[in-house]
Amino acid sequence: MMVRYSSELVEALTSSTMKIHLLLSIVIFIFGFIGNGLNILILAKRTLRSIPCIYFFLMSSIANLISILFGLIPRIISTWQLDFTATHDIPCKIRAFVLFTTRTVALWLITLATIDRWLISSNLSFCRQLSTLKRARIGSLVITIISCLMYTQMFFCYKANLTNTPLKCYGRTRLCRSLTDITYAGFTVLLPLTLMILFGLLTISNIRKSQHFAESHRVVSVRYLTNEPTLLFKQRKRRQKKLDRYLRRILFVQIILFIFLTLPQTIHKIYFTSSSFQHKSPTGYKFDALLYRFELLLPFIESALPFYICTLTGGRIFRNALRRLFTCQ
Repeated sequence: MMVRYSSELVEALTSSTMKIHLLLSIVIFIFGFIGNGLNILILAKRTLRSIPCIYFFLMSSIANLISILFGLIPRIISTWQLDFTATHDIPCKIRAFVLFTTRTVALWLITLATIDRWLISSNLSFCRQLSTLKRARIGSLVITIISCLMYTQMFFCYKANLTNTPLKCYGRTRLCRSLTDITYAGFTVLLPLTLMILFGLLTISNIRKSQHFAESHRVVSVRYLTNEPTLLFKQRKRRQKKLDRYLRRILFVQIILFIFLTLPQTIHKIYFTSSSFQHKSPTGYKFDALLYRFELLLPFIESALPFYICTLTGGRIFRNALRRLFTCQ
């Protein structure tokens, strides 16, 4: 009697969860598609994309948009049994490869943007000179190539029409699942997260040192020496400081959201694979699968938020750019 009651409870929970999952997927897709699209249009302006940190934001938005398109559209249409990635091997492999690669690229580009802010905030002119658009482009290309190489395993490991797995398109063997989990947890999540936190703290340290240095000595860095009139020079310097402050704020907010929206799915992904070696009741397995499907949406939320973070925390610079975009200026 208890088993029957548990089975009926899981079936009811499955039905309601699928409806909620569909609704959330549609909402995340709409906001993510619009947000990343607007972000690309705004940050692609020549005056903004020439800044290395903003170039990383631009490339990250492109990767996030691709991730949302390849990740959420199959989930939405799977409700009507139209998801070819769940029933055909080639679409399954391509979707898995593109999804994991673009998500990795997007997160690593934010990491490079954090490192760029650390370089810019340094008191050493040598470090500040390392922040260039050319290096930003090279870094983006290198990250993309490495990410593609790290996830070539998807073409061998992922397979469609699987049973007893949380998704029909999933790793076909335990070895494949373990390899994917280790790569995703280590290279895609934990390593960039560690570097983000490290260089974020180093940036704060550099800012404090700069403020202390300015208050103690009241000197102007050689980098800012110019023959321009004093008033114009002060205005340009003030605008540059304001932009740097906005970019740091955007980065810190993204790092915090990155922690809360990627770690739960990463931890449960490892748990799900490791617990597959143990015997589970059908009820317990279905419950784990439902929880896993819900947690898969969390990284997509992180991919959908950059535009709204820039708009809310980026100050007048990003809001003015958005207004000029809509007024065709």
